[in-house]
Amino acid sequence: MSIERIPMSQEGYEKLKADLNRMQNIEMIEVTKRIATARAHGDLSENAEYHAAREDQGMLQARIEALKDKLSRGFIVDRNHLPSETVAFGSRVVVKDLDLDEEETFVLVGPGDEDYNNNKILTSSPIGQGLMGKKQGEVVEIQVPMGKVRFEIRDISMPS
Repeated sequence: MSIERIPMSQEGYEKLKADLNRMQNIEMIEVTKRIATARAHGDLSENAEYHAAREDQGMLQARIEALKDKLSRGFIVDRNHLPSETVAFGSRVVVKDLDLDEEETFVLVGPGDEDYNNNKILTSSPIGQGLMGKKQGEVVEIQVPMGKVRFEIRDISMPS
């Protein structure tokens, strides 16, 4: 069984590490204090504050574990060693939506760098996966949650 590696930029990796640190050393301590305060109010069987704080603790712990897993599988990608003629991690891809007759630009990034408002999408997203490895001029059909999209790849470059 092979472990799926997750490509990341150094900046994205550092951002995720900072998020993990904040969750473990600030948020978890706050939740633990809330549990202790609620426990001090007495009967735990009817103590809504206690149960809410315990639930928050469980959800936070799950987020921490997921982030630890992501970081453990992450590897830093050196953009200087990536192909420029095919779509790869870090590529800026200009596509033409063949159904809407509109151009769109995506930058394929790893966890920690995603910014959907600026079209920085994860390589693991449906569109990211559909574009990876493709060349300029190719037409791709990608299954997305709202159906299928058809893109013609117009340009591939590496952002500076």
